[in-house]
Amino acid sequence: MTFTPVTLCFLTREYGGVPQVLLGLKKTGFGRGKIVGLGGHVEPGETEAEAACREVHEESGLVVRQQDLRDAGLVMFDFPARPAWNMTTRLFVAARWSGEPAESAEILPEWFDVGSLPVDRMWQDAAHWLPLALQGAVLQITVVLNDDNETVREVLDYTTR
Repeated sequence: MTFTPVTLCFLTREYGGVPQVLLGLKKTGFGRGKIVGLGGHVEPGETEAEAACREVHEESGLVVRQQDLRDAGLVMFDFPARPAWNMTTRLFVAARWSGEPAESAEILPEWFDVGSLPVDRMWQDAAHWLPLALQGAVLQITVVLNDDNETVREVLDYTTR
């Protein structure tokens, strides 16, 4: 079984004393219409951290440095009805970056309060792991999707706490 390597990077800030995370409305391709984290495929010869920094810049115009990324773990996505969609997703969180988020062809970025994440507008699995990643956990999770390729069949959590 092949799993495509991808990254997701969650930029965080305090705004008015409230922790926030930068997410974005996906405008094209896989996940179109959903609120997602910034990220994408790891290109040949590129590290996961390099990919995360590149994708953040491509999707939002922001610059994040590799040394400012915190590894938040790995989520394996298993699509039994569509194995070509299987992916290993390296999660990163960063509280330092430069620039102001700008809309790209792929993403309309938006800040959300960490305490009220828009999980009803995200992939269903995000509610299982995103709050933990933002709280500082280093995850080791497998998400198995149902045959509709949208809803979660099961979450296998191998995270050590």
